[in-house]
Amino acid sequence: MEETVPFKNLHSREYQGHKKKVHSVAWNCVGTKLASGSVDQTARIWHIEPHGHGKVKDVELKGHNDSVDQLCWDPKHAELIATASGDKTVRLWDARSGKCSQQAELSGENINITYKSDGTHVAVGNRDDELTILDVRKFKPIHKRKFNYEVNELAWNTTGDMFFLTTGNGTVEVLAYPSLQPVDTLMAHTAGCYCISIDPLGRYFAVGSADSLVSLWDITEMLCVRTFTKLEWPVRTISFNHTGEFIASASEDLFIDISNVQSGRSVHQIPCRAAMNSVEWNPKYNLLAYAGDDKNKYQADEGVFRIFGFESA
Repeated sequence: MEETVPFKNLHSREYQGHKKKVHSVAWNCVGTKLASGSVDQTARIWHIEPHGHGKVKDVELKGHNDSVDQLCWDPKHAELIATASGDKTVRLWDARSGKCSQQAELSGENINITYKSDGTHVAVGNRDDELTILDVRKFKPIHKRKFNYEVNELAWNTTGDMFFLTTGNGTVEVLAYPSLQPVDTLMAHTAGCYCISIDPLGRYFAVGSADSLVSLWDITEMLCVRTFTKLEWPVRTISFNHTGEFIASASEDLFIDISNVQSGRSVHQIPCRAAMNSVEWNPKYNLLAYAGDDKNKYQADEGVFRIFGFESA
């Protein structure tokens, strides 16, 4: 019996607003707003109707004076968002007003940011492989740690008692939280591990690597249960959908792969025109936001992102 593929007859919609390429896209916790962070030093908040049409209103978040490399929403508050920038600051914003409510000056160029699932702490990684953890209420650093290896992406598990780092050595470092004591070093890949995504049901985490593979790990056993092999270039970004049934992964290949988590089989490919920087599934619907290095015919950055999964009207 053929498994039914829920991605037939769907299409992508394009959103244009940034002046330079989009590095990061992220949905708020209720799936109604999408944020985009760009090399143009701004972030934008877009109000997305899951089945709506027509012009979308967006709010510009202005204040950073370098690229907004990554952003993430408060997992408990649908209107609060944190941005990490190369200008060494991390900022908290109110998505309704577009105003910055908190700002922390850190020591290096920030490239990664993630929230703890209860919304109390934010972890930030910079180009110098330094990790800073901020208490969200006071917006002050409570932990700082510099690593002597390349740290790429950061994540907490769903319960918040484990913290993961992907490294340039092909390992995933597992630390206890809040002590940040090492618990495990997983030899995950033969080349650097770039990105990590935690299954929303808390069963697995997935790791994308420079060896072009995505590995799926059982979070209780800390064992690799399967690999996804569709991509041919270093995997830059991965995301589980809200049911944990599908995983999207992207690279410099000119498509985004969507695979079934249990079977490991590729069920759909979304064509794209450039290397991808960020893919993220909506937390409520099968809508996938994605952004990359798109250029126009004059070879200038397009500053667009797209959302795949609207039913054709």
